[in-house]
Amino acid sequence: MEELAVGTRVDHPRYGEGIVSKNKITSYEIFFERGGKVEITKRNEDLEILEAPAEKPKNSLTLSEVEKVLRFVLEEQSALQEIVPLGEKWIGGNMLLQPANLSLKPKEIPIEGFFHKIVMLRDRLRVLEQNINSHPGLSDEEKVNMQQYITRIYGSLTTFNILFSDKDHYFVGAKS
Repeated sequence: MEELAVGTRVDHPRYGEGIVSKNKITSYEIFFERGGKVEITKRNEDLEILEAPAEKPKNSLTLSEVEKVLRFVLEEQSALQEIVPLGEKWIGGNMLLQPANLSLKPKEIPIEGFFHKIVMLRDRLRVLEQNINSHPGLSDEEKVNMQQYITRIYGSLTTFNILFSDKDHYFVGAKS
């Protein structure tokens, strides 16, 4: 069955004719002449469409509009992780951590795994930054002070910029 818009006239074998008043995620709220206000699941196949509204109501959204809004919100909250490419020269490479004491074994780590952790750290710092900026309990002065710490953290991480293939993904600290 197609999605019913608010204002659609329907017929139900038990409740008679009705008009859709709300289109919820999984159900419709319909006012029936015999049953009053009834909530019916969208899977119900007993509804027969009598008349659809001439045009879409101005306050309703299409599925594609809802998807666009959701994508925007998720991107704003960094829930959709950005794909950040590793510099080509590092792909397949390893990091070797050699202790000063030569009697100890060195540790070898795949660069891709280390790079992934760096990107995750950067993403979490961005989320922290957004949470600080939108926190209702912090004064503007407190927000600025915390932002300065985050900026210094970014500055401490600039050494790892050599791993990124694109300068747009670099860590940037305070600029003088």
